Amino acid sequence: MKIQSYVENVLQPKLQGDGGWVEFVKCENGTLTLIFRGECSKCMILHRCCDWIEQQVKTDLGIDVRVEAVRKKPYFQDV
Repeated sequence: MKIQSYVENVLQPKLQGDGGWVEFVKCENGTLTLIFRGECSKCMILHRCCDWIEQQVKTDLGIDVRVEAVRKKPYFQDV
């Protein structure tokens, strides 16, 4: 899937640079569902990042999506 590859290969590295992590869940009916971990999971301005992701997807892939953000604790806290 093109959008999943974009999230994993383009967006993930950019967010990792700030201590965050994003995982692709699904893209259905114009909604891109992403799990945010690490620093992203506690970010107070995550909505701005979601707006940025929506714009990047539209610019780079030509797809209009709305990002649904799911916050998760860092991996080591999930167990």
